Parts: sequence; C-alpha cells; structure tokens
Amino acid sequence: MQEFKQNIYTILFFIEKGKLTTYGQLAKQAGFPHHSRHVGKVLSTLPKDSRLPWHRVVNAQGKISLSGDRFIRQKTLLEKDGIEVTDEGKIIHFKRYLD
Repeated sequence: MQEFKQNIYTILFFIEKGKLTTYGQLAKQAGFPHHSRHVGKVLSTLPKDSRLPWHRVVNAQGKISLSGDRFIRQKTLLEKDGIEVTDEGKIIHFKRYLD
C-alpha cells in the first residue's frame, strides 16, 4: 500500500496547472490499474493544506465526485487553474484538459 501511495503522490505532483487526470488514469499510471477507488481514498487522506494538486483529479465522466464543502473547494481550485466547470461540477471541454 505504501508503494501505491507514493506512486500516486509522485504522479500527482507533476500534473500541471490547467491539466486534469481521472482516478482511473492515475491508478493505471501508478501501476495499479482498476484501483481508481483506492486513489480517491488516498487523496481523501491528504492534509487540508497539502500542496499536491489533488483537485486536478476528477471522475471518468469529467465531473467532480466530491460533495458539500469539498465540492466547492475543488470547483474553486479548478476554476483558478483556468478550467471551466459547470455549477453541477461537470468539466466543460473535459478532453481538452486531460494530461
């Protein structure tokens, strides 16, 4: 599990501003295909002040998977990155932003 986490953190670190990846893509790049749900669990354990760009990870449908305050926080951070997001959390022109 530690190797999985470290791989996730490393890949996440290199996702540039204005780019996105999905939970599934991140799991695959980390060497653990089919573990997208585990990626979400790892990201949920990051400290609130983490400098890793966790907000650049969305679901395969190009939507924010979080809810409540976490949804608002992710949407706000994505918009600061220049990514267009609908009020419902769908990424406009999703494929354009994929890393």
